[in-house]
Formats: sequence, C-alpha cells, structure tokens
Amino acid sequence: MKIAFYGSSLVSAYWNGAATYYRGLLRALADKGYDITFYEPDVYDRQKNRDIDPPEWCKVVVYEGTVEALKAVARCAGEADIVVKASGVGFEDDLLLDEVLDASRLNALKIFWDVDAPATLAELRAAPEHPLRKALQRIDLVMTYGGGDPVVNAYRSLGARDCIPIYNALDPQTHHPVPDDGRFSADLGFLGNRLPDREARVEHFFLEPASRLTDKTFLLGGSGWQDKLMSSNVNYIGHVSTRDHNAFNVTPKAVLNISRASMAENGFSPATRVFEAAGAGACLITDYWEGIELFLKPGEEVLVARDGQDVVDILAGLTSEQALAIGKNSLQRVLADHTYASRAETVDALFRQHMGARMEAAE
Repeated sequence: MKIAFYGSSLVSAYWNGAATYYRGLLRALADKGYDITFYEPDVYDRQKNRDIDPPEWCKVVVYEGTVEALKAVARCAGEADIVVKASGVGFEDDLLLDEVLDASRLNALKIFWDVDAPATLAELRAAPEHPLRKALQRIDLVMTYGGGDPVVNAYRSLGARDCIPIYNALDPQTHHPVPDDGRFSADLGFLGNRLPDREARVEHFFLEPASRLTDKTFLLGGSGWQDKLMSSNVNYIGHVSTRDHNAFNVTPKAVLNISRASMAENGFSPATRVFEAAGAGACLITDYWEGIELFLKPGEEVLVARDGQDVVDILAGLTSEQALAIGKNSLQRVLADHTYASRAETVDALFRQHMGARMEAAE
C-alpha cells in the first residue's frame, strides 16, 4: 500500500524533534512492505542542516514554502492508499490539511498524526472555530505521539472517530552503544532545543542544579540557548547532529530528560530522547510524569527526579558503577519491549483493520 506522509522533516532534526520518531516508525513500516513518500516544506533552514540523506526506504519530496508549492504536493495525496497529515509541519498547516483531504481518494484512509497532542488540544479548546475541529469529521483516525487515555478521551470528545497513541520507541540501527567521546564528557548532559514551554523546566531541573553543584560538570546541547545565563560549569555546545546523539548520550555519567510542560502535565508522553538514551546504554535521569513505569522501571532502568533538588541528590550519590548498571538495564528493556519494529506491528494492524472496514462498508 502507498502512504503519502506530510510532515515537518524526515531528513533534518534541526528545530524538529519529531524527526527521529518519523525515521524509526516509517523505516519499520517500509520493512513491512509499505511504499512511503514523505512531503516536507523547505522552511526554518532545515534543508541547510540535514542530518541524513534521503533514505532508500522512503522517497522524500521537499517543496518550497509557498502556497502554490503546497497545493501542488497536496494533489499527490490522490495517488495514495493511506494519507497522513502530521501536526506541526511548519508552513500553513491548516491549509495543508484541507488541501490534502480534498485531494485524497474517497476510499483512502485519512489520518491526522499529532506529534504534540497536549499543545494541539489546548489550541482546540481555546478556539471553537479551529479548522482542525471541522476537519476531524473528514478524518478516519487520529494517531498521536503519546498521551494515553487523557488524549484519547479528549480527541473523541471533540468528534474524532477514533484516537490511538503510538508511542516513541527505539530504532536499534540508529541509536545504540558507541565508545565514549571526549567532546561530550560531563557528569550530566541535557539535549533539547530552547522552547517556551520547556525553558522554565530546564532552569529548574538542569541550570539551577548546575549552579549548586559547582564541583561537577554539565553539558548542554540544542538550539537557542546561546544567550541564556548559566554557571561556568555548564558547557553549551549548540545544535548536536543526530549522528552524534549516541556519543552525547553514552559519554556523560548520566543524561537528563526534561519534558515540555504540557507533556509533563498530561503524562504518558515519553520523549524520543528517553528511548534514544536507553538505546545507547545511557544512565537516564528523567523528570517525573505519570505513566513512566509503563516504559522503564524507576530505580532500576531509569532514575526519576520530581524537582531540581532530586537532581542534585541523585548526582551527589550516583557512582559510575550504578550509572553503568542502570544503562545496561534500560538497554535490555527497550530492546525487548520498545522498538519501532514492535510499534510498526501495531500501526500495520490498525491500517489493515481500518482499510478492511472501509472495503466492507463499500460493498
């Protein structure tokens, strides 16, 4: 079956945290025989900061950030059996959704794939006339990056026919243990772009502990932090290419996951870096969010901090031996239970179920 997937970017993770999610899941679906074309706009300098070349398992179509170009690629939806419009494409999202739905064949499976459901739902609640509210009537299935029952129930209450979370996972071909790299030496590393609903939490969970633990070294990677006030023991290195993520994760004694505020409040939304760090065999410290025990066992496979003081206490008592043991345990867990191959099994079953139901209804 042919999939037309309209998203932010497959080839660039620059200001695009969903890239590794797309790569892992779509590669796994391609391995199951799907013929996939990914359509992405040339915006935010992403094409100037590519992490990968277009892969052999997916055709990538890059279009200019113009309405004319958008409408041209939207018409390609008419060639697909399954049409996916992701959230956060980054250029005229509402128009793109309408154009894609208009172009899709009557019997095509039409999906809205929300990679930031808590934020999207907040927008919908605040705007009764939001275009997505009306579009839900034309969409067969909403799939989400995460969110659990709160997100599922919220989407159904807004008129979605169905909503299924497909959680982040590990692609072992991309994220795996590598040797230490001296560029990333530190007691604690954090990798994340500077975003409005994350900044205060980064201050609380990372920058404040760094200012208190002056005898320890901290490593900050990601875009947008260059003018942020930070203590002298924080080494800010800017954007980190995905080709260096494994080394960034495995070299520090521990790495930190800090959820965006909306995802932490909602729960059941493990970030990609949770599985990427575990896949590299890193010792992961994560901020607390409801549902974490469904993915990694606190205390054995992950360390959990409810506030900045917890980060201070964990680092003060963490030995190298403990860190190595936690990294080993987390790697074993994600390889067993949380790979994109297993997520693709779920997605494939959902696609076939919904396509089968459509065919029965047409007979």
